[in-house]
Amino acid sequence: MFPVYDRQSLPRIESFVALGDSFTEGLDDLDSTGRYRGWADRFAALLGGHNPGLRYANLAVRGKRLGQVAAEQVPAAARMGPELVSIAAGGNDILRPGADPDVLAGIFDDAVASLQAAGCEVVVFTGFDTAHFPVLRLLRGKIATYNMHLRAIADQRQCYLVDLWAMPPLRDARAWSSDRLHLSPGGHQRVALRISEVLGVPVSADWRDPWPPVAASGWLTMRRLDVQWARRYAAPWVGRRLRGISSGDGLEPKRPGLLPLQPGNAL
Repeated sequence: MFPVYDRQSLPRIESFVALGDSFTEGLDDLDSTGRYRGWADRFAALLGGHNPGLRYANLAVRGKRLGQVAAEQVPAAARMGPELVSIAAGGNDILRPGADPDVLAGIFDDAVASLQAAGCEVVVFTGFDTAHFPVLRLLRGKIATYNMHLRAIADQRQCYLVDLWAMPPLRDARAWSSDRLHLSPGGHQRVALRISEVLGVPVSADWRDPWPPVAASGWLTMRRLDVQWARRYAAPWVGRRLRGISSGDGLEPKRPGLLPLQPGNAL
């Protein structure tokens, strides 16, 4: 287990910027207005409860690869000069053939260095454990290698570390939406609670709480669901990759500037 840079008390945080891809944009956690919320919005609400006047920006856009996050989002965040920045990226690279975790780690390390040079405290996220997911389990070794680099970067540069791989509740199917690529509202809630714990933000729930009991599905039902998933989600995803299309093409960040939180954005 890698050491984590620990803080004894929550510092005064007046600004927070979240960087990354669909995980940080908030897919598939819709709020009452039909907009994506996600763990970052949820965490900002929790953080803002203890830091009145918190300003929050979310530059994440679905489909972005690490190089794009480093080239587009990192400089934008550095110009804002927030006290706290989260960065979770590289998953869309790992999903593609030929991705080299060692090369990705070098890009990630440079991104963290740039943020710290701008005076930002940085939160680093590892990738998920995909052992229980069809197809994606084939990438587990590559994700584990990349995670090893991310933990080392967080340790060497004294960043906060949110280790998603080490969160057993996220191995439950209920933590994921029907596409098996994005978290469900419950999954995002647990990530928000986990980062709150890492930063020492007081919360009233525990990300470790077990999911409610549910009847187990039979083998035939599970295979039928696998076929439906492949037809509805996997095939279109492969098609976009073959055409060089990203789900985030042409999209702008949902919260491009540091703005005060709106009241009522709770878990």
